[in-house]
Amino acid sequence: MLRHMPQGRSVSPGYTVVYPNREKVASKTVRLIVFVLLIISAVLMFAITIGGWSKLAGLKPGDFIWALAYPIIAFYIMSRWARGLLPIAAALAILVLMTAVVAGTGSSGTNWFDRDTFGFAHAHSLFGGTGLSPGTLGTLTVLLIPVQVLLILFAMYGIAQGWDVEVEVPIDEAKRRGYRVSGGPPAQPARA
Repeated sequence: MLRHMPQGRSVSPGYTVVYPNREKVASKTVRLIVFVLLIISAVLMFAITIGGWSKLAGLKPGDFIWALAYPIIAFYIMSRWARGLLPIAAALAILVLMTAVVAGTGSSGTNWFDRDTFGFAHAHSLFGGTGLSPGTLGTLTVLLIPVQVLLILFAMYGIAQGWDVEVEVPIDEAKRRGYRVSGGPPAQPARA
């Protein structure tokens, strides 16, 4: 069926695969910044969703999906250098940015700050009782804007760093660089 597909990674005997771009301080810093921005975004989105539950208009499931997706993406980026999730994080950040700009600036006709006047009821939280004040919800929404812009920029910068570049090096060289190499026999090339 798929005869021309490789059966697995083929590594020369006595060699192992390393990721030289992951060793760079700049790559480690960008990964940490993306992780922190994703967590901050999730916290802000959870606070807005839970604190303004009764006044959210139709995006309640979307807010929870975004707020749950961000920590999952952050985990995989931080623990497994999942470079493939960076464009997904940037795309989600663009969607959240557009929503936050509309909700924070009032370009749709009203915003959270407009609800802080006479005649508007306070939002109720998801768990009942009084939610966050309109001013607090507006501030959190506006804070979400620069966080998403930074997330987009750093995710794009992380993509350009090439975290997935692989190089075959001797096992001794990999150990000297600090990689954990299995103590067993060197990897054998895959047989066709």
